[in-house]
Amino acid sequence: MDFDLSEEQRLLKDSVEGLLKTSYDFDARKKYQAEKGGWSKGVWSKLAEQGLLGLPFSEDDGGFGAGSIETMIVMEALGKALVVEPYLPTVVLGGGFLRHGGSAEQKAAHLPGLIDGSKTFAFAQLEKASRYDLGDISTTAKKTATGYVIDGEKFVVLNGESADTLVVTARTAGGQRDRNGIGVFLVPANAKGVAIKGYPTQDGLHAADISFTGVEVGADAAIGDPENALPLIERVVDDARAALCAEAVGAMDESLKSTVEYLKTRTQFGVPIGSFQVLQHRAADMFVALEQARSMAMFATMASDFDDAEARANAVAAAKVQVGQSLKFVGEQSIQLHGGVGMTMEYKIGHYFKRLTMIEATFGDSDFHLRRVSAAGGLI
Repeated sequence: MDFDLSEEQRLLKDSVEGLLKTSYDFDARKKYQAEKGGWSKGVWSKLAEQGLLGLPFSEDDGGFGAGSIETMIVMEALGKALVVEPYLPTVVLGGGFLRHGGSAEQKAAHLPGLIDGSKTFAFAQLEKASRYDLGDISTTAKKTATGYVIDGEKFVVLNGESADTLVVTARTAGGQRDRNGIGVFLVPANAKGVAIKGYPTQDGLHAADISFTGVEVGADAAIGDPENALPLIERVVDDARAALCAEAVGAMDESLKSTVEYLKTRTQFGVPIGSFQVLQHRAADMFVALEQARSMAMFATMASDFDDAEARANAVAAAKVQVGQSLKFVGEQSIQLHGGVGMTMEYKIGHYFKRLTMIEATFGDSDFHLRRVSAAGGLI
């Protein structure tokens, strides 16, 4: 199997990495975090101008008709630069629901603004007791003569503080953990009854806790089948997991490069500490862990296009396991080899480890996905 990028994919890789190299160093990132919502509207506009926000959408919908590999390329570049802009919640999650389940009317209403950068999204799914169970939903959407009334609470909604539109999971029927009776709804963030409490997260991004009190939406707000949307949710979240694996690879790659550079320049006993064989071995082990994660991230990217939902979920879970184990090792070793400076807020390596740690816990940690793979009888 040929794993080389095509000429167009290499051009995309060079383009996005070139853009971020000129506008996204560590000091610039601090300035962007200080802007309203915790990210830069200027950088977001640049991503839109380069067509990165429209990559995965069909040409009929105003996009570029790219696939999962192109998303992997972009996410890896965003990971390398520690980008704080809401590409995952807007393009991968919000856009994913529209791509996989949206009606022609919903796409026409929302995708142009997403693609040109004037609209961002947030996926409101996590609840107090749900942990990693996508089907554990107590938020309700009660059917009315004209649509639905949504009541409930969602927590740690990435980009929830700044999003124009919320993609909300809510139960239309059944018990709290039933697979059936789950719907997905498009809710304007400024709708009456929506209360948003935003805050920064440990990795420098922003999230929000959101409550819905008697929020009325029309029947056209439901994406797909409002009583059987869990398969759609699982499909989109698997895309997001694959994208997170790619982002983690980018962050690990940059962590390793920074660590090796530090080993070459930091001196002890009159020589660079990189001349010590034990530290060379440690760096080599980090490289092996990175390449294992890279291979599984590529596998997850290919698996996200599988038609077989069970095979796709198992492959993505296996990738999340390996990436989670690798990022923990690479992150910990990066801090250890940097010594005391690696623990400071002023030095970037600690911020990479924070982001990697948050990726590991997003949409299921390594232990959660290891149980999934084990229950499926293994990967092969």
